[in-house]
Amino acid sequence: MTISRYVALGDSFTEGVGDPRPDGTMRGWADLVAGELAKVDAVQDSKFHYANLSIRGKLLGQIVDDQMELALQMAPDLITFAAGGNDILRLGSDIASLLRLCDQVVARMVDHGIRVVLFTGANPSGHLPLGRVIRSYGDRFCSGVRDIALKRGTDLVDMWDEAQLQDSRYWDLDRLHLNAAGHQQVAARVLRTLDIPYPVEWTEEAPALALPEHPLLAQAEYYRGHVLPWVQRRLSGKSSGDEMGAKRPELAPVASEVHHEAC
Repeated sequence: MTISRYVALGDSFTEGVGDPRPDGTMRGWADLVAGELAKVDAVQDSKFHYANLSIRGKLLGQIVDDQMELALQMAPDLITFAAGGNDILRLGSDIASLLRLCDQVVARMVDHGIRVVLFTGANPSGHLPLGRVIRSYGDRFCSGVRDIALKRGTDLVDMWDEAQLQDSRYWDLDRLHLNAAGHQQVAARVLRTLDIPYPVEWTEEAPALALPEHPLLAQAEYYRGHVLPWVQRRLSGKSSGDEMGAKRPELAPVASEVHHEAC
């Protein structure tokens, strides 16, 4: 199957938060995947286009409401659909309802003849406050996503139970988003699923992290710099993605900087 039109849907995971470029914009696994797909496109002399509609902080329902129709209008060959991570961080989320919505959306994409890649995201619960509760929500949601992928015949990049990606070497300082090495690992898994070559170094083990000189101080700084702002946003009903638009709202050829960074 030739992939000439790729649309990525999702939240901060697909936006690439945790993998910043020198100018502060986010790269992430979807840009890396697009860069490698563009290389195949060049060999096949076709016209590869890529859009990324993801916005950080969005819940599954918001992703469906705000991104799905736009994606279908673009008539892509491939959609990556990664959603639900922000929902499972919210205690009290109705997992059964989330999975019903996810199944309906996936069925619609498949009915349009689109190749769909679903995800169970990398599991951050071991690094987070209330990690056991988050793990419980995530276990249930990811089990349901696996069932949907099997039922609808979609591709699945299943990372939730991968011990390697639970290692802190692959996570940003906020312990919630993957870092550059983590995004490379995800990109490699997506491309492997699509049977597309990828740089072997993307799957190499990340170097060990230096232990903090003052662990208690480092923990206090983490809570002050990351946990408290997150709690404040929840209490105020705000999201980190408020007032932000889609990362790459229109199908367009892959820019040279995206392509070269994937090399």
